[in-house]
Amino acid sequence: MVKLKVTTVGNSTGVVLPKEVLARLNVEKGDNLFLTDAPDGCRITAYDPDFERQMSLVRRVMNERRNVLKELAK
Repeated sequence: MVKLKVTTVGNSTGVVLPKEVLARLNVEKGDNLFLTDAPDGCRITAYDPDFERQMSLVRRVMNERRNVLKELAK
């Protein structure tokens, strides 16, 4: 567990992430992070949950329409 402190950043409020946390999240300055609700509070992740939902839908459609996609690829 890493303890983070809420601090003032310019005219806003923010949290500074230590290098170890950035490495664990596999992110660097300028990348986006996503805060999602979790059963036990909130979760910070580098993965966009909306993108994951869209990709799940695309995978399903690609599976269902495999023959059509093969024909279109010709």
